[in-house]
Amino acid sequence: MNLSAEGFEAVIFDCDGTLVHSMPAHFEAWCEALALHGAGGIFKEDVFYAMGGRPTKDIVVEINDEYGLKLDPERVAFAKREAFLRKLGSLELIDEVAEFAESLRGKIPMAIATGGTRHVIEKTLQAVGVSDLFDEVVTADDVPIGKPAPDIFLRAAKLLGISPLKCLVLEDAPAGVMAAQLAGMQVISVPAPLNFARK
Repeated sequence: MNLSAEGFEAVIFDCDGTLVHSMPAHFEAWCEALALHGAGGIFKEDVFYAMGGRPTKDIVVEINDEYGLKLDPERVAFAKREAFLRKLGSLELIDEVAEFAESLRGKIPMAIATGGTRHVIEKTLQAVGVSDLFDEVVTADDVPIGKPAPDIFLRAAKLLGISPLKCLVLEDAPAGVMAAQLAGMQVISVPAPLNFARK
C-alpha cells in the first residue's frame, strides 16, 4: 500500500478495519447479540463485511427487512455494544496504517470518521493506545445520517477547518469509500488482506 499525504492538507481515517484490527471482534459481538435476541446464525460473515462502516441500528433494520424479523434496533445495538466492549483486549492496530498516522503527527491535521458510536470508538482508541493521535473524532452520534452518506466526512473536514477537496481518506469498507467519494475526497482503500492477516 502506497501511503502518502503529499498534496493534501488533512487526513481522515476510518477506525474499524482501517486503523484498528477489530472486525473479527465486531463480528463475534454481532453474533452474540443476535443470538441473545433469538436470531442466531442469520448474519453471515461475508454480509457483515459488506455492511462494514454502517451504523449498527441501520444494519438491524436491514436484517429485519431481509429476514422478516422484528428485532428492536436499540436493544440489539446495546447488546452488540456490550459484547464488543468485553473484547477490547483482543484489539490491535493495523501496523501500516498506524505507522502512517504516527508519521503525520504534528505535521498535518488528522481525524477519525467512523460509523461507530462515540462511547465504543473512544474505548477502542484507548485500548490500542492512540487516543491522543487525532485532532477530531467524528462518530455516528454526531451526524443525522451515517455512511454511505457523506455527512461524517464533511463534518470531519469542517471541524479540521480544511476543504473536503484537500482531505485524504483511508477506508476499508464499501460504504465508507462511497461516503468519502460523495464528500469529494480522495480515498485510499485499505485492502482486505490487512484486515484478515491476523485471523
